[in-house]
Amino acid sequence: MNIRKIRLNDAEAFLKMLKQLDQETSFMLYEPGERRATVAEARKRLETVQKAEREIIFVAESEEGLVGFIEGHGGTLSRNRYCIYIVIGILEDYQGAGIGSKLFEALEEWAREQQIHRLELTVMEHNRPAMYLYEKCGFLVEGMRKRSLYVDGEFINEFYMAKILEESGPGKTK
Repeated sequence: MNIRKIRLNDAEAFLKMLKQLDQETSFMLYEPGERRATVAEARKRLETVQKAEREIIFVAESEEGLVGFIEGHGGTLSRNRYCIYIVIGILEDYQGAGIGSKLFEALEEWAREQQIHRLELTVMEHNRPAMYLYEKCGFLVEGMRKRSLYVDGEFINEFYMAKILEESGPGKTK
């Protein structure tokens, strides 16, 4: 398994993987068929990410192609530039093999290089495997977003989780 930064020529494979995730799980934001992006739009999005100072996408690549990803979206203002919001997804057949931990390791290394101080994400209350991964990676529950998503005909709570990178941020050495 290879963990690496996404490249522009990954746009088609990345979009295909995202659409497969939309079909496989109800734990991601998009419903099946709701993601309408084209390959050209996906490529444009990747160009934006590559140019941004505080955004990154890492992918997990097997011999079969892209099987997982982690995104970090950082703040752009003085007051929130040391925080990134994370989205992660791994295809069903590849879950439980340590890919999530490796993706988080890559993201955290990048975050420290960028002097990011805080990593944050949300997770559906009933997504226990994801919560286990996040807790294993050092994330703590900070609160709950009650009835924040409507999934499969019912409202779902989300936990808000975060990890503080103590030795990173303004005034700290790399």
